[in-house]
Amino acid sequence: MSQPQEKTAASAGEMTSESPVEATTAANAPSGPASARRSLLPGNTLLRHLVILAVCAVGAVALLELTSPFRNSQFAVLAYYAIAAGGLTVLTGLNGQISLGHGALMAVGAYTTALLLGAEEPLPLAVVFLAAVGITLLLGAVVGVAAARLHGPYLAGATLALAVGLPGLALYYDDVLGGEQGLRVQSPRAPEWFQGFIGFVSGNNATTTKWLAYVGVICLLLTFFLLANLARSRVGRTWRAVRDEEVAAELAGIDLGAWRVLAFVVSAACAGLAGAVLGVVIRLAAPSGFTIVLSIALLTAIVIGGLGSLLGALLGSALLVFLPPFVTNLGADLGLNNTEAAQLAPFIYGVVLIIVMIAAPAGFVGTIRLRWLQARGKRAARTAQG
Repeated sequence: MSQPQEKTAASAGEMTSESPVEATTAANAPSGPASARRSLLPGNTLLRHLVILAVCAVGAVALLELTSPFRNSQFAVLAYYAIAAGGLTVLTGLNGQISLGHGALMAVGAYTTALLLGAEEPLPLAVVFLAAVGITLLLGAVVGVAAARLHGPYLAGATLALAVGLPGLALYYDDVLGGEQGLRVQSPRAPEWFQGFIGFVSGNNATTTKWLAYVGVICLLLTFFLLANLARSRVGRTWRAVRDEEVAAELAGIDLGAWRVLAFVVSAACAGLAGAVLGVVIRLAAPSGFTIVLSIALLTAIVIGGLGSLLGALLGSALLVFLPPFVTNLGADLGLNNTEAAQLAPFIYGVVLIIVMIAAPAGFVGTIRLRWLQARGKRAARTAQG
């Protein structure tokens, strides 16, 4: 397959679906029994995503009930990383903007959650999360409008300033935001219906750790469901047009600045929700938890997983969560002390990042998708010649 053909096929795969099964169904849709065998999911996008959501929800319940409390806490951490990475996938993977300020946006969501849950009469958790999303969304709109004319490294520099400066407000307003020590987040108690649900499903105890894990997973599933539908809609197609061909998109009447702002707002809303989940899981909102390292980690997660893919964002976030403790435990087993074992984790993560950039420059999901599209093109060429 020639290079122009590869680019066209990859774009068609991205526009059609997030998975090879869906891309095959849409691109190769013969009539009759063959089509019925290949179409494992409904043809309607919304129905297809609803089926995937239901299957993922059942799998998540089984996973949380079959694992230990420690694993439950890790899945909760994975949830807020993946939510933020999913929003960054929309901004960077679909719209082509680079942001280094998502750690600061997560801080807004976390501090909002801490303040609302710490009130004398705290609001329901769902309302608190919506408030955190709304406030972060407004900040994202302001930053997005300011950065609408910036591209590439200039936008990265502007958001880097946001990541460095915004957490410092907690030190300036230490009487309200707790200063360097931060704010303690009141952990919400599990409702009675949740205890009954866990007892009916598995007979296990509905602990606070399990409740927070379920909260994180529910937020993750709903976020990915909304983002997947958004990416497959006219909005997602317009974002890709702005990313790939700015001149052609502008000639077609697309307001580039407005669509960039919209992408930044959606991404900021996801970061606010991620920060809210982080706050209730970690039970602390402090400046030390929202440094530039967090923003860079989110960016590397979507690069490793594959730009423009929600599955890639999830895989990259899983690598962030599960690789460091695995490497630390491995180093301890090899005879290293605690400090040496802890320092080994970021080194191994850097090695993995370098290997992925060399062997799979499109990320895990992007490289697999590209290889699959190439193989499909070769099969189609052989079929046409035969």
